[in-house]
Amino acid sequence: MKCIAIDDEPVALSILAQYCQRMGDIELRTYSDPVVGMQEVNRTKPELLFLDIRMGEISGVELARDIPRGTFLVFTTAYSEYAVDGFDLNAVDFLHKPFSFSRFSRAVEKARQLRALTEMARKPVMGDEEITVKVEYRNVKVPLASVVYIEAMDNYVRIHLTDARPVLSQISLKSLLEQLPDEFVRIHKSYIVPLYRIASYTRTELTLYHADTVLPIGRAYYTDFVSRMTNK
Repeated sequence: MKCIAIDDEPVALSILAQYCQRMGDIELRTYSDPVVGMQEVNRTKPELLFLDIRMGEISGVELARDIPRGTFLVFTTAYSEYAVDGFDLNAVDFLHKPFSFSRFSRAVEKARQLRALTEMARKPVMGDEEITVKVEYRNVKVPLASVVYIEAMDNYVRIHLTDARPVLSQISLKSLLEQLPDEFVRIHKSYIVPLYRIASYTRTELTLYHADTVLPIGRAYYTDFVSRMTNK
C-alpha cells in the first residue's frame, strides 16, 4: 500500500515510519512541509494519507478538502476536538496522539477494507457464467453469480447458493478452484469465497454480504488473500 504522511513534527513522522515498517507492506513517504506534501499527494495519488490537523497556520482539515479521489484519509492529531471535523470529511479514522501500534494497524486495516470494497464494486458481477459439477450421476450447472461460498467436506465440496439448496459434489476443493475465475479465492483449507461477497475482514476471519456467515481465514492463506483484496 502506497502512503504519504504529512506532519510538521519530525517525531510524529518518525513514529509513523516505524509503524509502517512493522506492518511490512506499506510504502511510506513523509513530508514536514504541508504545502509540498499536498503537492505530492495530488501528483502521485497515494492509496492512504496520514494528515496532521494543526500545522502552524495551516489546517489539515482545509487541506483534506482537496485530496484526490481514491486516496483514503486518516487524521493524526493531539487535539481531539477536531474529530468531528475529520469525520465530516469522510476520514477513514482519527488517530489521537500519542497512539499505539495496535491502534494504528486498526486504522490501516479499515482503509484496506474500504479500498478493497471500492475496487470490488467497480467490477461487474458475473452474469451468465457457470460451472458444471457432478452430483451423484448427474452433471449439474451452477451459476457463479449465485455462489455465496464453497466448503470442503471430506471428499466432497458443498456449494452454498443464494437462491437454491446447497450443491454437494464429489470433488476436491483444489480441483474445483482450478475451474473457477479469478473472482474466487481460497481463504482456508476448507473454504473458497467470491471476492465481491466479502463485506469485511480481519487477520483471522471475514464476514459475507447479505448472509449471517463468518468464515475463518487460515494463516497460510492470509497473505495471498490480502494481496487479492488489495489488487497488488
